[in-house]
Amino acid sequence: MTPRCEPLISIVTPVYNGEKYLRECIQSVLAQTYSNWRYSIVNNCSTDRTLNIAHEYAARDSRIRVVTNERFVGVVENYNNALRQTSADSAYCKVVAADDFLFPECLERMLESFEANTRIGIVGAYQLCGTRVAWQGLPYTQSIVSGRDACRMELMGGPYLFGSPTTIMFRADIVRTRDGLFNEANLHADTEACFEFLEHRDFGFVHQILTFGRVQQDSLTSYSRRYNTYTPSLLYLLLRYGPKYLTAEERSRRIDEVLGQYYHYLARQVYRRREPEFWRFHRTKLTELGYPLRRRRLARAVVAVAADLLLNPKHTAEFMLRSARLRRSSRARGNAAMSSAAPSSDVRAVAPCGRSVQQGELEQEALRQRP
Repeated sequence: MTPRCEPLISIVTPVYNGEKYLRECIQSVLAQTYSNWRYSIVNNCSTDRTLNIAHEYAARDSRIRVVTNERFVGVVENYNNALRQTSADSAYCKVVAADDFLFPECLERMLESFEANTRIGIVGAYQLCGTRVAWQGLPYTQSIVSGRDACRMELMGGPYLFGSPTTIMFRADIVRTRDGLFNEANLHADTEACFEFLEHRDFGFVHQILTFGRVQQDSLTSYSRRYNTYTPSLLYLLLRYGPKYLTAEERSRRIDEVLGQYYHYLARQVYRRREPEFWRFHRTKLTELGYPLRRRRLARAVVAVAADLLLNPKHTAEFMLRSARLRRSSRARGNAAMSSAAPSSDVRAVAPCGRSVQQGELEQEALRQRP
């Protein structure tokens, strides 16, 4: 591919108080084997040295530009602000979270996948999260799947291919389809975007580890796991996108299955003596989805869990130990929040090995989710 015909790739990084890892992130972009890119760093009113670091690199390389939001915004809104920086003449758009980084061949390998098939709208790959390889991929002999099949697999409980914002790359015309690619009311907006735009496109997958993601404490990942935002998100996808990707019978059956799993999960949380905020979150989500919490169904699930615990003493002991650890960690987080007027600048919040936010952004998002 000659320089004259090399497609332009827009790279964007939304960041808030990211001084700890931003240099490594920017340097990973500079180290790419593919060089026809423009890089926008969108600063969400950071109070640390983030802006200084970003301007330092922008002064060295004309392909890098820095944008600062006029006001502090939530995490998903900041991602949308970053995606709005996609160049008008870009063919593709790549997100990299501020505490993640790209391996040198990331852009080159993803571009090869796109250029091999014009029907591909989104390309994904594996990611190294700490010391483990994250995300499920296609069989090794398969590098393309129809978008419909990829979405069907997720809705039917199959492998999850869409990773996180750092692990995927978009065809730029998808990003330019509307002002604000991500649904700002959805903490899992990156997944929803894949469902929104893959109905008539293909999904490409590179069988390589192309990005590195950090998992931090006090993160959006831990928030999502602690409150299990994933189950109501799956139910939401079934309700909104099920008619596109499933038959009426499949959708109805899967909704019943997911609701059954949801109540079983909630019943287990009864024994963990979860905090009022947890129950408020799930009552609100179920009501929003059109399935208000049914006390009788929950009571039946509680009895079923009790029977399971009684019949499996080893499992019960492990369950009680995990529950005690969960309560201790919840109390510790609460005490830490009360003892600090403002979050530490290096307390990160990330979606599963991907979306990078700071605690202030996380708290704003959490407030928006409250009834």
